[in-house]
Amino acid sequence: MAHAAPLAEIHRGPFAESVHLGHAVISDMNGVVEAWGDPDYVTLPRSSAKMIQALPLITSGAAKSYGLTQRQLGFACASHQGAPIHVEAAAAWLNDLGLSESDLRCGPQPSRDKHLKLQMIRDGERPCQLHNNCSGKHAGFLTLSQHLGAGTEYTDPDHPVQIAGKEAFETVTDRDSPGFGIDGCSAPNYATSMRAMARSMAFFASATQREDSLSQAAATLTEAMYCHPEMVAGEGRACTLLMRAAKEPVALKTGAEGYFVGILPKRGLGIALKAADGATRAAECAIAALLVRLGVADRAHPDVQRFLEPQIRNWRGIVTGQIKPAPGLLAQ
Repeated sequence: MAHAAPLAEIHRGPFAESVHLGHAVISDMNGVVEAWGDPDYVTLPRSSAKMIQALPLITSGAAKSYGLTQRQLGFACASHQGAPIHVEAAAAWLNDLGLSESDLRCGPQPSRDKHLKLQMIRDGERPCQLHNNCSGKHAGFLTLSQHLGAGTEYTDPDHPVQIAGKEAFETVTDRDSPGFGIDGCSAPNYATSMRAMARSMAFFASATQREDSLSQAAATLTEAMYCHPEMVAGEGRACTLLMRAAKEPVALKTGAEGYFVGILPKRGLGIALKAADGATRAAECAIAALLVRLGVADRAHPDVQRFLEPQIRNWRGIVTGQIKPAPGLLAQ
């Protein structure tokens, strides 16, 4: 079994002060194209799997039946920051279903939008489930649950919504999952290997080449993500900024504990990476490096630099160091 490989380094002056290890795989539908670390490392993709979890929303006919827009489908794949556009989108979607915030099962979460969070503190307003970064995904779950005529506890692993999600996950990864953990939003999150997750992203990337319903759903969700990057994450976030900065359409999605995936439709390639220590800074640096490596992003673009080689400043504003991709990750 291969060991984790360096993904990102933290430099202070002339010294590499810290190194983040992990695993990264670039794949097409035929298998691994390039890999760092162990392609067979099994872990939970966390929110990087949200576009997979959204597949049954389309294949079931629910999205068409409820007239969901492209923007809503992008939102169903989101780990958003709870900005006003996200809170309003979640509330409007639930209203269209004849439901309310109390029907969600993701739990309340403080907004990660600085301005809204401070305003809520000033107003003495408590965060609710609409602010949860997964409220878009859960609005999609509720839509599917209504369409199926299923029960209200849609996050239970044996609920029809989650059974459909598991089936979609195992189909696009092309293997059975060894098990699941409960995600931060209370839904089950299924484990798989790095190579399988990269393969699933290649399934999305190559979806327009096929005519089956699952592939058509994957193509629809991919387009929804790169057409509405502000709904997938939000202003200042890596997913949103890197999708906007890319030189061609790409769909990018972060996950908790240092996971990140990429869908490259023009090339039929999928990317999956995991920082072994769960560091977001390492995952964001590594995904930016692989986009540059593949020629999808310009190294000099300011929003690429923001994650690829960000400066580290001390409390006086002095530049004391820099985060850099590990040698061999950026250049071929």
